[in-house]
Amino acid sequence: MLILALCFLTYLSDTFSMNLNEINIPPEHIPYIFSSFRNLAESCVANAACPFKGLVDKKVCWGYEGNCNKSNSYHVRPRCPGDHRGWVKTKEAQYDTFYTQADFGYIKEQTQELMVMCEASYPSDSSLECSKYLRFCRGRNLMLNFTGLIGRGDNLRYKMDILGPGQIGGHCHLFSDRLKKESEHMSALQSWAPEMINFDKTLERPITDGMCDVTINKPTYIMKLDATVNMYHHFCDFFNLYASLHVNSTHPSTFSRDNHILIWETFTYESAFKDAFKAFTHNTILDLKKFRGKVVCFKNVVFPLLPRMIFGLYYNTPLIYGCERSGLFHAFSKHMLHSLNVKLQLRSNDKVRITLLSRETAYRTILNEQAIVEAMLKNKGYHVQRVVYDRTVPFIDQLKITHNTDVFIGMHGAGLTHLLFLPDWAAVFEVYHCEDPNCYSDLARLRGLKYVTWEDKSKLKQQDQGHGPGGVSHSKFTNYSFEVEEFLRLVEICAAHVRNRQDFKNFIAASTMKKSHEEL
Repeated sequence: MLILALCFLTYLSDTFSMNLNEINIPPEHIPYIFSSFRNLAESCVANAACPFKGLVDKKVCWGYEGNCNKSNSYHVRPRCPGDHRGWVKTKEAQYDTFYTQADFGYIKEQTQELMVMCEASYPSDSSLECSKYLRFCRGRNLMLNFTGLIGRGDNLRYKMDILGPGQIGGHCHLFSDRLKKESEHMSALQSWAPEMINFDKTLERPITDGMCDVTINKPTYIMKLDATVNMYHHFCDFFNLYASLHVNSTHPSTFSRDNHILIWETFTYESAFKDAFKAFTHNTILDLKKFRGKVVCFKNVVFPLLPRMIFGLYYNTPLIYGCERSGLFHAFSKHMLHSLNVKLQLRSNDKVRITLLSRETAYRTILNEQAIVEAMLKNKGYHVQRVVYDRTVPFIDQLKITHNTDVFIGMHGAGLTHLLFLPDWAAVFEVYHCEDPNCYSDLARLRGLKYVTWEDKSKLKQQDQGHGPGGVSHSKFTNYSFEVEEFLRLVEICAAHVRNRQDFKNFIAASTMKKSHEEL
């Protein structure tokens, strides 16, 4: 264990010389980095050009650090105004449960569960650490043998046999019983068990003894992706990658984009949401085809949290009733928006900006959408726009629209995942949840946003019984029309929430003042 610590200390001594500009974080997150890495703070003080000197001595912490006091933790914290419905006995326990389920408490749990699976004896040796059930792993000087991919084609995805016995390993003391015990979650997208169960000790040191056809020097994140065509599912990947940066935050370069991302499949990566990767790397996304037939060694490699973990984050998160607003989800939103240079636009008036996300699909369209839009346009306190987020609108342009929206409206569907990038004061109106009531209400709850949905079924009309797979009736596979007056009433509930938010009022006031100064 001592040697493992020395390996990381050696790495830290190199990374502390890095420039603060190389770290990709929003300015509001810099105090947390300074608090975690005092050498960076001291280098800022010593540098006359550093613009963040005023942030050096702030007593803050993310929330997962061992010495982190709750009062100093990430500035956006959960609220628990509702009933927990018997989950726990006290209000404090309700808060703590939510914090562990869906906030930086989850990161703390993962870091506390990290255990050595293969221990180094010398700095040039290999090492492997993993959290419980192999949800997250990280290693140094590891060998991965991809010679078994020869002849297997370019359509490998969600496969559990990419590696065979001994095709992943390193020169270290292997705790094989411990590794085997933590391999219970044997599923492609639930853990790294299908890969790590093949880990074996090598007689030679992979890198120094010349075992490698290719050696990757930059930190590498190896990812197993969910459905990349669907924003909701693909953002399970991006969110868990961001969470993994925190689990792995032993050095400031964790938040650098000078790394590699390797997708664990032979398909060439393509997605309408591919620009989201720019928040994590400025290098080309790799896939397994690049290394087919080769033995590849990684000096530093991370196997991040996965999109469909049992009791995981985002997709399978079991949320206690009555709580809302995860600081981790808030931090993720700010990180993505900063990285992709998506900013709030100054306002020239105090109108509530309403965006209706229209669906040009076979199902879940609003049949009387035009009448609803015309009715909303009559309200002089609204600025209304109807948008279609398809491949003709670049993803970053979609985010710019969303982030400058106060009330986001849409039918049940993956496009509602955009709610993650609304301003903090915004409200979400899921017009109808199509008998899936928790999906986006939970996501809005995690993001800390006001959520409204249709309640009175007598005031909507379903086009037909719905044409689900296999001919089964299902409310997701049909279209709807809605009573206009009831629709407007629900929109106004959202708009009133926005107007009453102090942060919205402050933003409008600041916009007006800046506009006035610009005119002068």
